[in-house]
Amino acid sequence: MPSKKNAPKESQLAGTQTPDRANTNAKLQSLEAFRSDATGQALRTNQGVKVADNQNSLKAGDRGPSLLEDFIMREKITHFDHERIPERIVHARGTGAHGFFQPYAAHAALTKAGFLQDPEKITPVFVRFSTVQGPRGSGDTVRDVRGFAVKFFTDEGNFDLVGNNMPVFFIQDAIKFPDFVHAVKPEPHNEMPTGGSAHDTFWDFVSLVPESAHMVMWAMSDRAIPKSLRTMEGFGVHTFRLINAKGEANFVKFHWKPKQGVLSLLWDEAQKLAGKDADFHRRDLWEAIETGNYPEWEFGVQIVPQADEHKFDFDLLDPTKLIPEELVPVTPLGRMVLNRNPDNFFAETEQVAFCPGHIVPGIDFSNDPLLQGRLFSYTDTQISRLGGPNFHEIPINRPLAANHNGQRDAQHRVTLDKGRAAYEPNSIDAGWPKETPAAAEDGGFESYPERIEAHKVRQRSPSFADHFSQARLFFQSMSPTEQEHIIAAYSFELGKVEREHIRAREVNEVLANIDLKLARRVAANLGLPAPKAATVKEQALTLKASPALSQMNLLGSGIKGRKVAVLVADGVEADLLDSLVKALQAESAAIKLLGPSSAPVTTSSGQPLAVDASMEGLPSVAFDAVWVAGGKAALKALSGDGTAVHFVLEAYKHLKPIGGDSDAQGWFDSLHLKADSGLLSGSDKKAYKAFVSAIGKHRVWKREAAAKAVPA
Repeated sequence: MPSKKNAPKESQLAGTQTPDRANTNAKLQSLEAFRSDATGQALRTNQGVKVADNQNSLKAGDRGPSLLEDFIMREKITHFDHERIPERIVHARGTGAHGFFQPYAAHAALTKAGFLQDPEKITPVFVRFSTVQGPRGSGDTVRDVRGFAVKFFTDEGNFDLVGNNMPVFFIQDAIKFPDFVHAVKPEPHNEMPTGGSAHDTFWDFVSLVPESAHMVMWAMSDRAIPKSLRTMEGFGVHTFRLINAKGEANFVKFHWKPKQGVLSLLWDEAQKLAGKDADFHRRDLWEAIETGNYPEWEFGVQIVPQADEHKFDFDLLDPTKLIPEELVPVTPLGRMVLNRNPDNFFAETEQVAFCPGHIVPGIDFSNDPLLQGRLFSYTDTQISRLGGPNFHEIPINRPLAANHNGQRDAQHRVTLDKGRAAYEPNSIDAGWPKETPAAAEDGGFESYPERIEAHKVRQRSPSFADHFSQARLFFQSMSPTEQEHIIAAYSFELGKVEREHIRAREVNEVLANIDLKLARRVAANLGLPAPKAATVKEQALTLKASPALSQMNLLGSGIKGRKVAVLVADGVEADLLDSLVKALQAESAAIKLLGPSSAPVTTSSGQPLAVDASMEGLPSVAFDAVWVAGGKAALKALSGDGTAVHFVLEAYKHLKPIGGDSDAQGWFDSLHLKADSGLLSGSDKKAYKAFVSAIGKHRVWKREAAAKAVPA
C-alpha cells in the first residue's frame, strides 16, 4: 500500500492557525448553511415575530391573572417542556468534535470508496466519544469501555464507523446484547452503581458467559481508564470487507492510532478525578481544540485476503477476537484531525445518530453475528430517540450527498419534496429519481455477492468455541506493571461483589483458564482458596505475546498537548520562569501557572504575575507533570503551604515527572522523595531537556514501589 510520504504538511491543516487551515475550516463550514448566529439579530418567536418584552407574561392588570392568549409565553414554555429527549440506553455520556479526514494516497487497489481515492480530498467528519454504562450525568473517568464513533460526510453518502477504544467485545452474538447491557447497567432494585461494572449482576453474567473473558481482561486493564480521549486507540471491532472497482474483496479490521500516544490514568487518579472534575475528559478535548492542540489519529486497516480467511487459529467473524498486529500489520490509509468544537452540544453531540449500516460503495459487511444485529438495532434506537424515521434530516446527521427517494412524510419531515410520484419506477415524473447501475463510473451501492449454502440453524460455529486463549495472550503481552494493574482491578471489582459464589466462579472457571498466576493473586486478595489448575484445556496460539497490545510500547512522540503545572508563589524568579516556559512552549506543551490562590503573585523584582488558577482549583490529577518555579522566597512559601505540599506528594505518588529549579532540590529532599529519572532539578537547558524527556515517557514506572510509602 502507499506510504505516508504523500501526506500534507502539518502546517497545511492542523497546528497553528495558518491561511491554508483557515480556508479549509471555512470551506467545511460553508457546507453547513443550517448554522445560526444570533449576533446583531432581533429576538423573535419561532414563527418569526419580533418580541418586545421577554421579561413579563401577559396579565389582566399588573397583579391580575395571566392570560391564555399569551402566545409568546405559551410557545416558550411548551418548547421548554419538551426539550429533553430519551438518552441513549448505552453510550449516554459523551462528547464530540468536528474535523476532517484526508487520505495519504489513492487506495483504488483496495477499495472504490470515493473518500479514499484522492490525497487532496478533504472529507468532513464528526466524532463522538462516550462511556458505555453510565447515564448522561455520570463521570468521565470511570472504569469502562469508551465509544469511538466517526461519521464521514463523504460525497457518496455518510459512512459511520461506530467503534470502541477496545478491539473486541463481550459477546459473540447480538441476541445476547440485551442480556449483557441489563447485567452491566445499575442494578434494577436500587439503580446502583452509576457508571461502573463493580457489582453482582455484571460479574454474575460474565462469570457464566466465558466468551466475555477476553473483553473483561481489556476492561480490567489500563485501557478502561484512558488519560484523555485524545490518547485512545479506536477500533471498528468487527471484520468488514473493502471492495475495489474490479469487484475484488478483502477482509479488513479498522484502526485509529492516536499521534499523541496511548496513555492511561492510574486508578487512584481516575477515582479522584471523578469527584474533582466529572467533566475531565470532555473538558480536556474542548480545551485542546480551543488552544490549537488538535488531536490527530492515523486511520489504518489490517488486510486479510479472502483466500486467507481460515488460516488463523481463531475465527475472523468472532467479535471477541482480534488479529495480532504481529501477524497482520496495520496499513495506514490516512489521517483524521479534530479542529472544531460543536456550536451547540444538544443539536450536534446529543442528536448525532450513528448506525453501523451506514456505508458507502467500496465497503461491506461480514457475517459477524454481533455486527449483523447492530445493523438493525442502531436504526431502531434512533427512531425511538429522535422522534421518527426522519432523523437523517437533523443538520448534524444530514449527508452532504443528495438523498432523493420516495420516502416521505412521518414525524419532523423537513424536506419539501416536489413531484407527484413517491414511488419507483414511475412515468409521471419522467422516472426520476432513478437507479444508478453499480457498473457505472459513479455507480450505486452493490452488496458483495458472497456465495452461501447452509441450513437455517440456531448454533455457534465450533470455531467460536475458544474463549480464553486471546485473553491469555493479552495478559502475557502486558508489562509487569500493567499485569499488576490488571490484578488490582479484578481484585477491586470482585471485592465489590456481595455473593461469594460469583467471586469464586470468576476466579476458578474464568481466570484460572486464562492464567493461574493471575487467578491465584486475585484469589488471595479476595480471601478465596487458590485454584489448583485450569478447567479447560489450553489452546495453543501462534504467538506467545503481542507487543502491540502493551501501552508501554505506544507512547507516541513528543509532548504536544501534555499538561504541565508550574507552581509559583511570591518571590518567584521571573527570568528562570520565563526560560522554563519558553522551553516547554517550544515542545507545544500546555502550561498552567498555579499559585496559592487565584490572585496574582509578586515576582522577586516586585512585579505582579498573573496565574491561571489556584493549586486547589486545579489539582495535580489534572496534569501530566509538575515544575516548581525557583526563587528562595517562593520555595519557602510553597514548602509552608499544605496545598502545595499535597500537590507535589500526590504527583509523586501518581508517578508523574516532577522538576524544579536548582533550589527546589532541598524541598524535594525534605519531603523524602527518592531520586529517580523523573525527579529533576536544575535551571539550564540540560535540566529542561531531561524534564521534557521524562514527560514523554508519561510515567516514572520504576517509582511505583517507592510511591506507595508516600502519603497523599
